[in-house]
Amino acid sequence: MDPLSTLVHTILSQNTTDITSDRAWKALRRKYRTMESLARADRDELAETIRMGGLADIKAGRIIQALNDIRELTGRLSLDFLRDMDEQEVDRWLSQLKGVGPKTRAIVLLFSLDKTAFPVDTHIFRVTKRLGLVSPSADREEAQEKMAELSKPVDYFSYHVNIIEHGRKVCSARRPKCYQCLLYDVCNWSEKKEHRE
Repeated sequence: MDPLSTLVHTILSQNTTDITSDRAWKALRRKYRTMESLARADRDELAETIRMGGLADIKAGRIIQALNDIRELTGRLSLDFLRDMDEQEVDRWLSQLKGVGPKTRAIVLLFSLDKTAFPVDTHIFRVTKRLGLVSPSADREEAQEKMAELSKPVDYFSYHVNIIEHGRKVCSARRPKCYQCLLYDVCNWSEKKEHRE
């Protein structure tokens, strides 16, 4: 996926499941065939289109604002120019867009620009804290920095994907399956014994 589409898709994925964000993305792409038409969209109409993805009013505003800011800053609707920048330059450039936080920037870097970044979503944040890889008091940005330090850049993608999978299937928020966890013996989570059986 190109970086601009990745940015929009990631905004849609904030605070929701992959299933609902994918549905919202497909609905958005059916209604708005080009990024130009999306940038010119009526905010309320866009919100209705992506309603199934949750927080539709906020996300619609962020998407339209980001697209218009990109056009104002660059003269066009494309983020392909980011390919010629290093990771720090890309991160700095994207950080000027309202509603584009560290996780969104890292996703654009890793998934569409093939650059080094370690995005930390809800699952990674929970799992790494439970395992003791990240301090219990760390915020997401600190967790992202720590995981980037602990991992080799060549492994960022696989670690990101596998930790998310572990968080969904085993180390879930409500009913973790500690009895199935291969990392039980090295896990620092104080409540793990309550979920051992």
